Amino acid sequence: MVTSHLAILEASSSRFSQLPVFQTPVVDQETGAIASWQSISYRQFQRDVERFARFWQSRLLNDGVAPHSVVGVWIGGFTYTDLLHIYGLSRAGYIPQLFSLRLPSPEVIYELLARAEAKALVYEPAFAATCADCPVPAHLAVGSDCIPESSTPLSPLPPVTEDDVAFIFHTSGSTSGSPKLVPCNYRWITAAKTKSFQVSAPRNKNRQDVTVWMGSMCHIGQSFMLLGSLQHGSCTIQPTVISFSSEELMDMIHRCGLNRLNQFAAFLANHLRRSRSDKNLLSEIVGLDEVLYSGLPLPRDEEEWAYKNGIKLRNTFGSTECGAMLLSIGGEGRDAPLLRPLVGMAYEFRPIVQPISDASHQSTKQLLELVILKSSGDCPSSSLRHADGDFHTGDLFQEVNPGSYVFRGRDDDWIKSENSLRCDTKAIEDNARAMCSAIIKECIVVGSGRPSPVMFIEPAVEMDHDKLRKEIIRKTRQFHSRRYLHERITSPSMIVVVPPQTLPRTVTKGNIRRKAVEEAFKAQIDQIFGVVA
Repeated sequence: MVTSHLAILEASSSRFSQLPVFQTPVVDQETGAIASWQSISYRQFQRDVERFARFWQSRLLNDGVAPHSVVGVWIGGFTYTDLLHIYGLSRAGYIPQLFSLRLPSPEVIYELLARAEAKALVYEPAFAATCADCPVPAHLAVGSDCIPESSTPLSPLPPVTEDDVAFIFHTSGSTSGSPKLVPCNYRWITAAKTKSFQVSAPRNKNRQDVTVWMGSMCHIGQSFMLLGSLQHGSCTIQPTVISFSSEELMDMIHRCGLNRLNQFAAFLANHLRRSRSDKNLLSEIVGLDEVLYSGLPLPRDEEEWAYKNGIKLRNTFGSTECGAMLLSIGGEGRDAPLLRPLVGMAYEFRPIVQPISDASHQSTKQLLELVILKSSGDCPSSSLRHADGDFHTGDLFQEVNPGSYVFRGRDDDWIKSENSLRCDTKAIEDNARAMCSAIIKECIVVGSGRPSPVMFIEPAVEMDHDKLRKEIIRKTRQFHSRRYLHERITSPSMIVVVPPQTLPRTVTKGNIRRKAVEEAFKAQIDQIFGVVA
């Protein structure tokens, strides 16, 4: 049976009406400290969604924007109010097209609006000046106190078909200068309901789960996790920032009752490193019912240390196009880190003919590509599929036990940043070679798990290194201006110049090895990003 995110909310608000669905921080304006945490009930959440829906219904109808139209939403997606704008627009009968603040180029935003045939735009206050020349009616995403109560009736939730589009997301990396549209229909939402129910299943059924906002609602990760939390009557804490400090983590445990930590691996690793020397922090993390991470693998030493010290780790593997696909076994056994497909979907692990390009990944074990079959409910739009009708993820695995897998990298040149957004390194390298052929002999872009990419250069000419870096920035500026923030190289400090033939290469073809560069120059990359060992 086809369902919707709004039907899930309606059912949850009836079943768990008095339970807190969110806790939001109340920050002392003088000290910047969190003075208290405000609870919002399931019933209040639904009422707020309906209040925002009436507001947007009135505004957009006055603009002549008919229901079922696409409406762009260019906001942070990190706050309760942001969520109300997204769900409110949806409840008003519109299709939100969600943009991340990490894509600050209005030119690209307008192109994507046109591509989705959007009829209006809702934008963050910071973009007020930028949106003055927006090609469609543009409205400020105002605060909750600016949205009045209204008695205007809302239509009942309409029936939906599996082919109706619910949301339009975008790939988290750019291809040919801009992201691709990722339309999610109600067949996809129904599959996400099934999968998120599994991922968010409580470890302790005698208490309400309390978890934490994982990322932006403008991306798949947090949107997916919210569907699971709503089904189980869980509570989600809105932190002050997504990369919240260990002190804030402790506060959420003590004052909010946090018992399940959901974070991207790069942010979780910060807490794990801190807990090695902070016994109180370690004790609190060990006491959590589950520590779920996603986006990137944890560094092996961090993962092993966590298991050894009794931290209840769980890993979920997913993508923008599909949401979560695999979940680790968990527990204390040797098989705890192994990944298994979520139940109810149709996946295949197909042997690949050629080995992965990074020689350091080569093994005697067969590499398998994860493929989402066209019959699977979470198989994305046909515009994103391969010629055979299936979705080829490009993610490679080894089967170490029957039905259990270990991730072994990708078969392309994409890497993931610290918040698990993708970056096409080859596109950056190709642009640098094309624009700077007279001064660059070889280059490679690295930065897996980092805030942004770093380019290593072997120069073609004798030149002062500072001057060389600035010249490369100047010649490639236009290319980077259209990309997400996490894909850009816009500062000379993000370019490292090394002598010719310094970068590690494969023995046979002499190709520079991306992972080997990451490892060999780890200390230097750490220094660029101010990482303390």
